[in-house]
Amino acid sequence: MVDAYVKQFELTVLPEEAQNELQLVRYEPGDVICTQGDEAGHLRFLVKGKIRVSHTSATGKRLVLSFKYPLDLIGDIEYIQRTPFLNTVEAVTEVEMLAIRFEDLVRHAHGEVAWLHYLLEEITRKFERKSQSLSFNLFYPVEVRLASYLLSMTPNDQTLGSTVDQLTDIADLIGTSYRHVNRTLRRFVEAGLIKRNRRVITLVDREGLLEIVGESIYE
Repeated sequence: MVDAYVKQFELTVLPEEAQNELQLVRYEPGDVICTQGDEAGHLRFLVKGKIRVSHTSATGKRLVLSFKYPLDLIGDIEYIQRTPFLNTVEAVTEVEMLAIRFEDLVRHAHGEVAWLHYLLEEITRKFERKSQSLSFNLFYPVEVRLASYLLSMTPNDQTLGSTVDQLTDIADLIGTSYRHVNRTLRRFVEAGLIKRNRRVITLVDREGLLEIVGESIYE
């Protein structure tokens, strides 16, 4: 399976010795893949599934930065700068990643021009996407951000949690208040876009939510 993913995503840019060190790692929905502030020791290639990347401020507020699909890298900036993880990454769906230890990369690929060029391109794209994500949270209204979040968190299902704690979590993640999320959800219910009880939110009109979102989606 590792060899198949290497071929599929053209990871032959890595020297063969480094390819031999790659390990396939699997995660279930809701699993935390890495936590902001923890020591980073692996570079991971997302080869299957969907992940959520969020950041927590010094005051404890969390914000969704992006949702990512294959192929994406986790730990690339940390590898270059030798810093702890900058963000928290969680599995939204079943996820598969190819992981390699930093020390194996240093030993087998550190001086390889093709690999370093590939890494530079990936990091550059990551900063571009981060800028777009921050603009999204700054410039778009809560109903757009909330509709986008609901769609992004239900790629293979129609429901997600609706308890007070879960709504508070959503509010933090999209950069608003619990009350504002509550009011917006009520408007979505009145418009026939969702159904809601104390435990779950059910999406009943994805097309209607997509009309609210337009192209302004976390993806």
